[in-house]
This record gives sequence, C-alpha cells and structure tokens, in this order.
Amino acid sequence: MLLTRLLTAAVGIPIVFACIYCGGIIFYSMMFVISILCVYEYLAISKKYNPHAFMSLLMASIFFVFLYFFKNFPVNKIVISAVIMIFILFSIEIFGKNPNLCIVRISSSFLGAFFIPLSLIHMTYIRDLNCGMELMFFVFVVVWILDTAAYVFGSIFGRHKLAKTISPKKTVEGAMAGIIFGLLAAVIFRYVFMRNILTTWHSIILGFVIAVIGQFSDLAESIVKRDGSLKDSGKIIPGHGGVFDRFDSYMFVTPIVYYIFKFLK
Repeated sequence: MLLTRLLTAAVGIPIVFACIYCGGIIFYSMMFVISILCVYEYLAISKKYNPHAFMSLLMASIFFVFLYFFKNFPVNKIVISAVIMIFILFSIEIFGKNPNLCIVRISSSFLGAFFIPLSLIHMTYIRDLNCGMELMFFVFVVVWILDTAAYVFGSIFGRHKLAKTISPKKTVEGAMAGIIFGLLAAVIFRYVFMRNILTTWHSIILGFVIAVIGQFSDLAESIVKRDGSLKDSGKIIPGHGGVFDRFDSYMFVTPIVYYIFKFLK
C-alpha cells in the first residue's frame, strides 16, 4: 500500500507541477478535469439522496467554463449561475413524477454543481495572476507539508481526537503539527522563492490560513463521506483513493487565499 502511494505520488506530483508551470490552457484543462471528477465522486457519495447526477455534471461543466472564459460578463456570473441552476433543478422536480424529498434532491444536486467548480476555479484565478505560478506552488507545497506533518505527528503522538464522529484518526496533536509545519513551510518557501512577492508577515498570514482552513476543508469532505458511509471518495488514484480525497483541502483554501492575496497586494 505504501509503495503504491509513493509510486503514484512520484508520477502525479511532476504532472501537477508541470501543469502549474505551463499555466494557461494546460493548467485550466487539468483543473477542469479535476473539478468534474470531484463532482462525479461527490454525486456517487450522495447517491442515497438521489441527486440529478447527469444534470449536475452538465451544469458543473458549463459553470466552470463560464467562470473562466467569460470574465467580463456584464452581470454577476456567480449569482446568475446560481439562479439558473436552481431554476433548472426546480423545473425538473415540478414536471417530475414524485415530489417527495424534492428538497433533498435539489440541495444535493446544487451543492455538487455549484460549490465544487466555484471553489476549484479559483486555482486558475490564482495561476493567472502576475505571480500566479509561484503562489500556486506555494499553496500546493504548504498543503502537502501540513497534511504530511498532521498525519505523521498524529499517528505518533496523537492522543486527543479532533472530530471523532467524523474522522476518528485525526487528532488535536496532528492538527497542531500541521499548523506549525504549514507556517514553517510558508516562511521557508517565501524566503527561497518569493522574496519579491510576499513579505514575511504576508507569508505567515497565508501559511496560517492555509494550515487552518486546509484542515477544516479536509474535515468538510470527511463529513460528506461519513454521511455516505464511505472511507474514500473513489479509487481512481492508486493508493490514494479518489480525486475528491486529494483535492478536498483546496475547496475552501483557494478562494480564501485568492481574495486575501488580492487584499494584501
């Protein structure tokens, strides 16, 4: 199992880094595929609520493209997209045969179609900034290091459960280690690669936000999987589970990092 994880990482990490380095349509295409796979896995997890899977995937795909290629749309893209999605989902229910539990179907369908693409599109927004390549590497490296530190220190020193009803293996000790090492990684990365982009205090602020929100985002996905009685969101990545498992930490992180960075600059 460990060997499989290491081999997958050895192949996957260079591919992700190459896409970040290239940017543009290559990075966008990678994030589009990742977003749709995450939506697909989320819909599979929530299948007991009978979401409108095909329509959710279709709306998620169109929404992701819309958010990226229509940046100068004359009205608020997010608001109008949400209204259209809700309108479509209610239309399906109104002209359907069974109104029972329609709220559950609409809610679960909308969450997948709206939130996941909206979160992950911010990775492309970050990459398109003038210093986007460095900042995107910064986010990935800090998340990977904090996740690793939280897992290792939690396994060795963990005594107090962080959220035992959601993710029994996560501990307070592991979470604290994740925050500490996330901060260290942010400061070191800034010192080596981003001296002219971030101040030390900016790197500390962003590192702390990523370390805390990244772990919260991971727990948010865990509670979805717990509701679906699943350990992993899928099996597409050997040794690692699903795509949703690998990118859950970025769901809340990337929008927040993007707007904090814009504020700081």
